Order: sequence, then C-alpha cells, then structure tokens
Amino acid sequence: MRLVIVSGLSGSGKSVALNMLEDLDYYCVDNIPAGLLPGFIAYTVRTSEPAYRLTAVGVDARNRPEDLADVPRLVAELRRSGIGCDVLFLRASNDVLLKRFSETRRRHPLSREGLGLQEALEQEHRLLAPVATAADLTIDTSQLSVHDLREMIRERVVERPVTGPSLLFESFAYRHGVPDDADFVFDARALPNPFWEPSLRDLTGRDAPVARYLDDKEEAATFLADITAFLERWLPSLVRSNRSYLTVAVGCTGGQHRSVYLAEKLASHFNASFGQALVRHRDLASRRHE
Repeated sequence: MRLVIVSGLSGSGKSVALNMLEDLDYYCVDNIPAGLLPGFIAYTVRTSEPAYRLTAVGVDARNRPEDLADVPRLVAELRRSGIGCDVLFLRASNDVLLKRFSETRRRHPLSREGLGLQEALEQEHRLLAPVATAADLTIDTSQLSVHDLREMIRERVVERPVTGPSLLFESFAYRHGVPDDADFVFDARALPNPFWEPSLRDLTGRDAPVARYLDDKEEAATFLADITAFLERWLPSLVRSNRSYLTVAVGCTGGQHRSVYLAEKLASHFNASFGQALVRHRDLASRRHE
C-alpha cells in the first residue's frame, strides 16, 4: 500500500500533479480536510481493498492550523505501521504565482477571508509550513511547463525505485538563481569555461566537443571526482535513513556548458552504480549564453 500526500501553494500545480497520479492508476481525492485524514486512511489505505493500493490525497491551506501541524505526526505513524507514505510539496516563486493568478483571473482560496493576493500568499506560506517541512520531495514549478511537471511526477514519484532514493542531477544557471528544491548544490564556476572558445560557444555540455574540452581539463576531472566521492560516501547513509528523494544541483554562470556536462556525467555514473538516476537541465532550453 502506498499513500502520496500532495500539498503546496495555490497556483503551483497541485491539480496537475493529482491528475497525473490519477492517470497513472492512483485513487485520488483532492481538498480533503486534514482533520479527516486518519479516518480517510483507515477507510482506504489501511484496508486490503485493491482499489486503494495506490492512493493520493490533496491537502491545501484551507484547513485549521492545528490540523495541518498534525500532518508530520500522522506521516510518521503511517510509516511505523508499515505503510509507504510520501509527502510531495509544490511551490513557485511569488512573482510566478502572482502572474499565474493574473493570467487565469482566479481568486486565491484564502482571499475569501478578505486578504489581498500578496497577503493571501504570505498567509498560505505560514499555514503550510509544517507540511512543507515534512515533505520528502519539494518541486519548484516556477520554470516548469505543465508537461514538464507531469513528466517529473511520473519519473520521480510513480517510477521511484523500490529501494534507495530517487536521484535527480540538475544543472542550472547561477544568474537565474539556485534551485529551491536542491538538497546539495555544487558550484562549477571555477572550472575552465568552454564559452570562451568560439567553436564551443553555441554548443552545450551534452555535445561531444564540449565534453572533450572538459575531459581534458584536470580541474574538471578533479571536481567531478570530488562530487562523486562525496555522494558515494553519504548515499548509503541516506538509504539507511529511508530518504526517498535526493536532488543534486550543479551550477555555472549560464547553465549551458560546465553544469550540463557535470550533471550528465554524474547521472551516467550513478545510473550504472546506484540503479536509477535522472538528469534535468533547468536553464538549457532557453540556450542562454554564459
């Protein structure tokens, strides 16, 4: 039996996540009062009914604060009883959320309390803080399309390995900010930059000429070896602590060459040695220059 609790900020993509889980054979219920979760779980997940073998439930900020604060205790209790339970929390930057509400012309759920949109977002952050803290996987959807989010739900939540955490290696551009959902962040800006080679400028870290350029640099080899050794040293501890998800972010100036190269190398290594590793290039689609 497996339960996925889906929560997050309004406008961050909770409905998209739940719809994707439903498409992948999860029994889904949205906006259930958090205080009713124990009874709901007793009726569904704790039974042997096949229809509830995979269950997902959406919990948002329209709950009593004390009920939201009790979610971490409930999750711990479920795990002690042998039920697999993951907490997925979706978020996005305030600027992105404000834009999404403006474009859709929808009201924020907390605006019914007489709050303006900015105030409602701040209140929502506070109310959901206990759930966010308990999250096994946090996804920042600021730069994700609906398709990207659906694919991430499939890869990281539904197809997660039975043993060991779901590993994601993510490249990014420092000029566009550090990913909020990263567990470890490594800075590759000290490495030789292929951008300054005219023949490599318009290529990416996935292209063979860029890979050969960095393969020949001792600094890049040392940096890659150091990250690999660090993760190999600590991954077994994470497995023993039942860590379900791990996101490793590698950044460079523009997110096009060095960070992409390293993320690809790391994913390839751990996919072979650890079982499953995903790779994502947050800022590569736009092909912004370094």
